[in-house]
Amino acid sequence: MNIKIEKSIARGEINAPPSKSYAHRLLIASSLARGQNTVLGVSDSVDMQATLECLSALGIEYSKKADRVSINGGASYKESAIFNCHESGSTLRFFIPIALVICKEATFIGTPRLMSRGIEIYEEIFKKQNIEYEKTETTLKIKGSLKADTFFVRGDISSQFITGLLFALPLLEKDSVIKLTTPLQSSKYVDVTIDVLKQFGIEIEQRKNEIYVSGNQKYKPQNVIVEADASNSAFLEAFNVLGGDVSIKGLNKNTLQPDGIYKKLFLELKNKTPTIDLSSCPDLGPITFALSACLNGAEFIGTKRLKIKESDRCEAMKAELEKFGVKVEIGENSAIVYGGTFKKPNRTLDGHNDHRIVMALSVISTLCGAEIAGCEAVNKSYPNFFDDISKLGIALKKSEV
Repeated sequence: MNIKIEKSIARGEINAPPSKSYAHRLLIASSLARGQNTVLGVSDSVDMQATLECLSALGIEYSKKADRVSINGGASYKESAIFNCHESGSTLRFFIPIALVICKEATFIGTPRLMSRGIEIYEEIFKKQNIEYEKTETTLKIKGSLKADTFFVRGDISSQFITGLLFALPLLEKDSVIKLTTPLQSSKYVDVTIDVLKQFGIEIEQRKNEIYVSGNQKYKPQNVIVEADASNSAFLEAFNVLGGDVSIKGLNKNTLQPDGIYKKLFLELKNKTPTIDLSSCPDLGPITFALSACLNGAEFIGTKRLKIKESDRCEAMKAELEKFGVKVEIGENSAIVYGGTFKKPNRTLDGHNDHRIVMALSVISTLCGAEIAGCEAVNKSYPNFFDDISKLGIALKKSEV
């Protein structure tokens, strides 16, 4: 799907979309809590559909009506399961340790891009604990059981591996420890996980670079509400940086979500040419790159994790910003966006099959007008994005290709 965006200014009031990060975690915790659970505020995004599909694969019964999901947790699990994670990295990495506790064998299916993003931390655990595994371009087959242990985990790759372990380890009979061998860059995502686990009665103890998990714990059923999403709200707030007047309702001012820092980063982008560290908030990479191109430029550090997202977000934004006449330099763990040359593109923009690239390009296209290809990518996390910005006064036209 292509979207043609006309030069326009966003004005109005809008409710923040629900948090994908919290929804994944609340749905999974509910599936592990024996009894009736309710999760309110689950979107129809592709990633949410992937996690719900994997709950069914595990043997969990649930029903969804509008944004309300009722889950009969912990009643009956399957010994052998096939989990189709589609393109959801969170779904894949969260379910692997869970499957190793609940199932005797499991197969995970995903797109080539998802599987290429890697599960190296889990592979090390597989080898250490003699868990059989076989990988192809689109599948991972595992057979064996996760055992309580001391797990040595790098903190500079993805916190999703730690979250996956935190879901599974309380279900084991004995205690475990996760020891971080490098500083944890996405510590707030782990904080979100621990917050969800506490809501379901699971106790986790953190000490400096170690996380202690007692075994033989039980998840307790809950009725919970998904918090509003800081990550996708950043794209709505970005309109205000470009002269808009958008009021976003429903956000938690004290959120644990790492992307809640977006307002601070946007203020920095308005001041000359700042240095922005994205190591703890890589999902803000596309929109901060885009805004810096419209303003005074910026230097970005801590960018290496942008390369293993739905696209190589550094290279993708470089390619698209160059169509606006903006020069971008990419380093191993850094990037420089040069401001002052922003102009209307004379070519169609490419969404790179990445929801955050599409949304970032949509925001800055309101300054001059542009056409973006591959806009269906927003369905991954924010399927109502174009409807919402249209309600804010952004002039756009959809066309099927």
